[in-house]
Amino acid sequence: MSDEKSYSPGLEGVVAGISSISEVDPEKSRLTYRGYDVHELAEKATYEEVAHLLLMGKLPNRKELSEFSGFIGHERHIPGDLMDMIQMYPDKAHPMDVLRSAVSALGLYDSTTPDLSRNATLEKSMKLIAKIPTIIAASHRFREDLDAVDPDPKMTCAESFLYLLTGKRPDPLAVRALDVSLVLYAEHSFNASTFSARVTASTLSDYYSSVVSAIGTLKGPLHGGANEEAIKMMLEIGSPAKAEAWVMDALAKKRLIMGFGHRVYKKGDSRVPIMRKLGQELAEKLGQPQWHQMAQIVEEVMWREKKIPPNVDFPCGYVYYMLKLPIPLYTPIFAASRVAGWSAHIIEQYERNRIMRPTNIYNGPKEAAFAPLEQRM
Repeated sequence: MSDEKSYSPGLEGVVAGISSISEVDPEKSRLTYRGYDVHELAEKATYEEVAHLLLMGKLPNRKELSEFSGFIGHERHIPGDLMDMIQMYPDKAHPMDVLRSAVSALGLYDSTTPDLSRNATLEKSMKLIAKIPTIIAASHRFREDLDAVDPDPKMTCAESFLYLLTGKRPDPLAVRALDVSLVLYAEHSFNASTFSARVTASTLSDYYSSVVSAIGTLKGPLHGGANEEAIKMMLEIGSPAKAEAWVMDALAKKRLIMGFGHRVYKKGDSRVPIMRKLGQELAEKLGQPQWHQMAQIVEEVMWREKKIPPNVDFPCGYVYYMLKLPIPLYTPIFAASRVAGWSAHIIEQYERNRIMRPTNIYNGPKEAAFAPLEQRM
């Protein structure tokens, strides 16, 4: 009985490690990256600054930020052979499958792949922060029968991704909106994909294998695909006038309302107010108030009927839609942001390693009598 009492389905509530990277405080609905409140980071810092904070343990000064951003800017190019391979992937391949395969292949081109030292892993982390957006944008353009766009090393991560995707210099408002989302998605303690990366790293497998594990985990709709499903739901609703009736009907039919609820946050996702405010500003400036109005009604009905608050994927879905980002790319963009957090955790795991090896409670037969092949039914 004592073993059964210690079992926690989904590892809910189980403490699996000690980390100095981020803290989720569900009681205060607060998220911090190395002690900095994510609200302040989203308001005052760029994604590059946050990535430096996660990887290096400190916010960069002007010189450090220039060097960090410069390195990333000059590492955005993809090896020609790999770009040819990405172009050959089936058009119907899921963008997350393309990303997973391409990141795995990058490990073949990196002579330092076996090196698990801190400096080598930091360099690989910065390279992947640079290259993942290029992979996502290029593969999308190939599916649209367009040529890939050459990266501009002087652009920020958010600006560069929008440029690589469209071939046009992006609007500053769009750059800021995407940058804020990258900051909010960059890290979130021991979530499923991060834990997956740490499990792989704990075996002393290489950095690329650890990130590939995380990408495969993030692909799952219970983890990374919620923002895609949230905007699909909003498109199905169609207008603010239909929102309340749609949600009530969906609840009556026991449909899952995507973008609501969270395993950790019970009183509300700390990142939602930031994205909600950004969504409202975008909707007003772009002349598309229906998205924010519809979202407000859905949130109000869900709280009134179920006392379930939204998570960050709900506002992020319609923010990305207003930015005209292709829906199938929402989860890959999540990965482009979260690779900073994954990388910080992989480094931390390497430095304080003990292989992850939980046990299980066996509930199969205790005694099975072996029968010769000819006697088996």
